[in-house]
Amino acid sequence: MTLWWAIIVVCVGCYALKVAGLAAPRRVLDHPRVRRFAELVPVALLAALIAVQTFTQDGGLHFDVARTSGLGAAVVALLLRAPFLVILASAAVVTALVRLLLG
Repeated sequence: MTLWWAIIVVCVGCYALKVAGLAAPRRVLDHPRVRRFAELVPVALLAALIAVQTFTQDGGLHFDVARTSGLGAAVVALLLRAPFLVILASAAVVTALVRLLLG
């Protein structure tokens, strides 16, 4: 039951944050620091998510050659300005091939 209360609290908090963003005055949103923060936070969160998913397992640091190879393939595809689906597909294919080759 505690888990459900935690989920409810997080949902309410997310909704309140969304409403606060919609209710913020325009002059606050147009401030250069707020604008810069809003531009950089999603990038930082996505990078952190990628790092956690790539280099951790069971709550600890873990180096997996297949996942790291897939990440490398995605970076190369990104540098080549490939479309998003091609980036995802290349990462998945390289990861699968490395897992197949390494057993």
